[in-house]
Amino acid sequence: MTVKSRRSREAPPPAADGDTEQRILEAAHRVFVRRGTAGARMQEIAAEAGVNHALLHYYFRSKAALARAVFQTVARRLLPPVMAALGSDAPIEEKVEQVIHLEIDHLSQHPFLPAYLIGELHHDPQRARELATAALQADPAQVRPRVMATLRRQIAEAVRAGTMRPITPEQFTVNLLSLCIFPFAARPMLTTMLGLDQKAYERFIAQRRAELPAFFLRALRP
Repeated sequence: MTVKSRRSREAPPPAADGDTEQRILEAAHRVFVRRGTAGARMQEIAAEAGVNHALLHYYFRSKAALARAVFQTVARRLLPPVMAALGSDAPIEEKVEQVIHLEIDHLSQHPFLPAYLIGELHHDPQRARELATAALQADPAQVRPRVMATLRRQIAEAVRAGTMRPITPEQFTVNLLSLCIFPFAARPMLTTMLGLDQKAYERFIAQRRAELPAFFLRALRP
């Protein structure tokens, strides 16, 4: 039974209103992303949202249901613009810069997302399909071939023109996204190793945003 159909059979608590569900989701997002599913507590989410347990239970029957809703929301916000850019007909050079800027800008606003997503996928490997479906906004089996075919064609054209060495579209995609995501996923290690405080880390990321497109493209030159 879906959350919507279940609620239709229940009278809402007195404190429920049209914005309550969204407020709970936003609070749960903050708590789950900070602590992961295993470390999050419904009491903390209720307090963060400013609601009581009855209201939390009314909108989301269980912690698992709330965790699933948050995971899908995170995936939809983070990945569709990137996949749209990768699958577009923009030139490779523009595509690389667009993806890097999209990823770094979003992760700068939400730096805990990579660690959260990795943790969730380890905690529940079945969520990998949810992540892919949210990223592609459709069945991955239908959309993935189109995105990879576009990249394969563009790479082949660049190879024939002598401006790029051969690389599979899968390796191209993983290399590009890894270079964007790693500094956020490994932030505690990097800040310790490099001696970066908050301001220095922000400068480091800004410099990376500016330099990474050219770095990535140079690495692909023959």
